[in-house]
Amino acid sequence: MSTTATRPAGFGPAPDVEALRERPGPVQVPTLFGPPAWLLTRHSDVRRMLGDAETFRNGWTPADLQGDTARDPRQLSGDRSGNLLALDPPDHTRLRRMLTPEFTVRRMRRLEPRIVEIVDDHLDALERHGPPADLVSRFALPIPSLVICELLGVPPTDQDEFQTRTARQLDMTLGEEERTSLAAEALAYMQDLVARARRTPGEDLLGMLIREHADAMSNDELVGVANLLLVAGHETTSNMLALGTLALLRHPEQLALVRDDDAAVPAAVEELLRWISIVNSGSPRLATRDVEFDDAVVRAGDLVLFNLPTANRDPAATDDPDRLDVTRGQTGHLAFGHGVHHCLGAPLARMEMRVAFPALLRRFPGLHPAVADEDIAWAPHKAIFGLEELPVAW
Repeated sequence: MSTTATRPAGFGPAPDVEALRERPGPVQVPTLFGPPAWLLTRHSDVRRMLGDAETFRNGWTPADLQGDTARDPRQLSGDRSGNLLALDPPDHTRLRRMLTPEFTVRRMRRLEPRIVEIVDDHLDALERHGPPADLVSRFALPIPSLVICELLGVPPTDQDEFQTRTARQLDMTLGEEERTSLAAEALAYMQDLVARARRTPGEDLLGMLIREHADAMSNDELVGVANLLLVAGHETTSNMLALGTLALLRHPEQLALVRDDDAAVPAAVEELLRWISIVNSGSPRLATRDVEFDDAVVRAGDLVLFNLPTANRDPAATDDPDRLDVTRGQTGHLAFGHGVHHCLGAPLARMEMRVAFPALLRRFPGLHPAVADEDIAWAPHKAIFGLEELPVAW
């Protein structure tokens, strides 16, 4: 069963998981990291769980679980310090309060001119290359990667290596030994990056955190924050840019709205986020008390998983949810999560997509896939759903 990290090629949730949404309550499913877990698939249940951080803990450890645990699935590096995905209040609250000012809508507007410049530079390069060209490697991946690397102060000479390592870290087909080795490499790089920022704080996010909160954040926390933002801050948006473009190419009337009407773009981005739902699931939670979901009782100490694609296509939350409608204008999707762990970088991701989609479609009004639908290279094995490549022509 495609419970957490994998889903079939193509748009839409895994059919076996989607079928569970029609059941009267959640079911227990096997996991790759130890004991079974309850799987939530309905919009209302997922929203309820994500909104109750006290009942559903993020900050558990393998020692809290019943039975044998192979690994902690939340670890992005060798240490969980600073990884907001693995923390609960008050530690989560303390760190998030320090980071939030850098990710406000107002602060993102200050970044917009640079994002526009980065997008235009890559469009120019794409045009010079000529068709056919891989939209993933030449547009969707480098743009958010460059934005987040500049935001955090990663030197340009390190960015290619960072992209390659991150892509491998998110490949769920790798063995445990290789994943552990990649985590160690990432940890060592981040430790060096933080050490350099400690010596000479720049105008980037790390420099700001060191200047303003040097005594409130340990080196391990700075490393964890930087690692999380670098991994989560580029792979997610890059996959949305590639998949969102493919979705629009398959819906020409929707594409025309995004291309021709600036006012339609914000709602279109929200609908693409809902309809695609590139993140299958967030961090597993640990129930701190017995909780009822219809006829099922989740016991204290049980693990709880959730599936965002099925929740975002729940007919109880959205009319005709399988239809892409960029004019829908409906909010309340869970693509960025909900509650205290709502994605910190959501304003940045939205800004990048609002700039990139119309710019791409206006530059290349004849844009189309350069391969047949059956030859599209999906990447269902990635922790964040996406495409391996998307050859296009114009």
